[in-house]
Amino acid sequence: VQLQASGGGLVQPGGSLRLSCAASGTIFSINAMRWYRQAPGKQRELVAAILSDGSTGYADSTEGRFTISRDNAKNTAYLQMNSLKPEDTAVYYCNAKILVNRNYEYDYWGQGTLVTVSS
Repeated sequence: VQLQASGGGLVQPGGSLRLSCAASGTIFSINAMRWYRQAPGKQRELVAAILSDGSTGYADSTEGRFTISRDNAKNTAYLQMNSLKPEDTAVYYCNAKILVNRNYEYDYWGQGTLVTVSS
């Protein structure tokens, strides 16, 4: 199983970006999907999460600006980021709890995609 994150780039303050995280390989089902970020010199932090039933949760710093969603048919999660601020600059990582069969769930990480918010 692989997770492929994409969609990062350079954007001006107040702008928007949409990140994608696509899972591929032998997948029975996907439980939680999460986005984390890590800014230079800082610890990785949880940004947003979405469960298999569609329920979501956000970090205080992103609630109201970021929206996480998923397309179960495509095994893909998205992170719509609006009203971006310079402090949102970080490498964004996706994470997923994936059942490869009925009995075994594993934790997978994508490779990270850089988001830079700067004028």
